[in-house]
Amino acid sequence: MTRIAMMGSGAVGGYFGGRMAAAGCDVAFIARGRHLEAIRERGLRIESPALGDAWIQPATATDDPGEVGVVDYVIVCVKLWDTAAAANALLPMLGPATTVLTLQNGVESAELEEIVGPHRMVGAVAFIGCAIEAPGVIRHVGTMQRVVMGEFRGGSSPRVARLRAELGRGGIVADVSNDIRRTIWEKFVFLVGLSAVTTMRRAPLGAVRDNPEARELFLNAMLETAAVGRARGVALADGFAQDRLEFADGLPADMTSSMHTDLERGNRLELDWLSGAVVRLGSESGVATPVNRRLYEMLSSHAPGRQRESNRRRVR
Repeated sequence: MTRIAMMGSGAVGGYFGGRMAAAGCDVAFIARGRHLEAIRERGLRIESPALGDAWIQPATATDDPGEVGVVDYVIVCVKLWDTAAAANALLPMLGPATTVLTLQNGVESAELEEIVGPHRMVGAVAFIGCAIEAPGVIRHVGTMQRVVMGEFRGGSSPRVARLRAELGRGGIVADVSNDIRRTIWEKFVFLVGLSAVTTMRRAPLGAVRDNPEARELFLNAMLETAAVGRARGVALADGFAQDRLEFADGLPADMTSSMHTDLERGNRLELDWLSGAVVRLGSESGVATPVNRRLYEMLSSHAPGRQRESNRRRVR
């Protein structure tokens, strides 16, 4: 049986890993804190009004990858600031044929590749709206639950096909991209705009797209991000940003971004790897990014999260 480890079992890792585990796949969940305790005590629950609930009990869950042993696939789903730590921690799960892929946000995976080796890496991207509702409980919004994978050299391979089959067993829509780097950037374009504007406006997607000023900001953030991608050699279509805006019109009105959810909960934000990355990569590529720079500057004071902000105040 194919063995899969979810390195990070929050909203994204918990959902996709949970769907596979519920279908009988051999999945180990690497988690921590109250979330881990809840999974150990009560199992992992998925709540999805549109697609149906699932309850994985018992679930194989630990905070020590060494307890899991060698697996066939490691799917990295930690927050972006934890990438290097997660890459080092997952080393005990790597065997000669282990494949590693990331469903993280962002377009920069150099840290992960450097530690685990580029030969292990498969490109992947996830499309889903979900969040941790409570420790041990993942809430899924809408019907979108899709993973797109591909070899960085292009297309599929036996290892891609094998994981695609495991995802399919869990009822997850799994596709193969012939240009996975472009696919990753296509998601990044949309996610940068969605994350920054929903977070800045403190509102879900429906309120953003129905407000002319917010809608224009959303579009302009995506236009800049697409321009940066093209400058870095990514074959994004000229009208891609406008297409994504029209795509957003068909999504659930209550859908939001993980960054907006993190802001509401006082958590650290992935701002530096989203809007911040657009500004940084744009500067490297000679592309002006005034909208993303403005969004980055407006949100930067919230990026550390409330706990870290209060710690800084106490130190001062």
